[in-house]
Amino acid sequence: MQIEVTRGGRVESRHAIAFAVSDARGGLLLSGGDVEAAIFPRSAVKVIQALPLVESGAADRFGLDDEALALACASHNGEAAHAAVAARTLSRLGLDAAALECGAHWPSLPEAARGLACEAPGRPSALHNNCSGKHSGFLCLACGLDVAPRGYIRPEHAVQRAVKSALEAVAGVTLPEGSHGIDGCSIPTYALPLAALAQGFARLGTGEGLSAGHAAAAARLRAAVAAHPFMVAGTGRFDTAVMTALGARAFTKVGAEGVFCAILPEQGLGIALKCADGATRAAEVAMAALLARLLPDLPEEVSTLAAPVMRNWNGIEVGRMRAVF
Repeated sequence: MQIEVTRGGRVESRHAIAFAVSDARGGLLLSGGDVEAAIFPRSAVKVIQALPLVESGAADRFGLDDEALALACASHNGEAAHAAVAARTLSRLGLDAAALECGAHWPSLPEAARGLACEAPGRPSALHNNCSGKHSGFLCLACGLDVAPRGYIRPEHAVQRAVKSALEAVAGVTLPEGSHGIDGCSIPTYALPLAALAQGFARLGTGEGLSAGHAAAAARLRAAVAAHPFMVAGTGRFDTAVMTALGARAFTKVGAEGVFCAILPEQGLGIALKCADGATRAAEVAMAALLARLLPDLPEEVSTLAAPVMRNWNGIEVGRMRAVF
């Protein structure tokens, strides 16, 4: 697949997309590009990384609600509501933002960043990191396992061992020790093929090929996200827009460097894609185009994302983006 960017009736730019659409048994319904090449899925697999939080009983032990579970799967904008839910999770553990090992950055939503700059102390904390929900969940898992939370980002920590095991089980792969890279939020990130990712996401939707514990945890996380799609991303974001419109019919999740994964439970399908040049704008259009192909009666607010209009600062239409299979 290619994503074309047009201007004045001409193609100005092209993005190459590799993608796989799989069922839970590994049968490919659609594919394009090299789907066996290993890629780093980055934050697209946060729902898998959150499975041990639920399956271990830690989420229930510390009273995490559906908002907190949805935030554990999130790459959020750092809006006030996101930071508040992360802080609430930490408070249930007797911890605060100082326990988070993801680092601090300004909210990605400009309005949220400006608002934060006007408040004391006028700078962001780790609560505003787009991964603070996941990291709060990791701390909850550490406390639930009764292990020291410090160093939970390291590959040898019990938390990351549990996360790695979940990724292997869901995707049906073996990840050699020491084969990881380091993600933007400092946890290990493992490379695996798009075909395996797509099959794993299909399994998350059907439960087929998963342990009973993994299947139940996946269903609970999907329900939490469907109930609180704002928590997964936020204002103006693709994932929130799609899941607000589709509810439980689809779970979509962006990852850095042009990665996207999705679950289509009713169809029993999983989707994984990677934009070769890392462009999120192209990955969003590619995911929307695949949803348009695979889901009947797609709402207009989702179908339009497959061919977004590009406008300049005066609001004048200057071009469009489109998927070419």
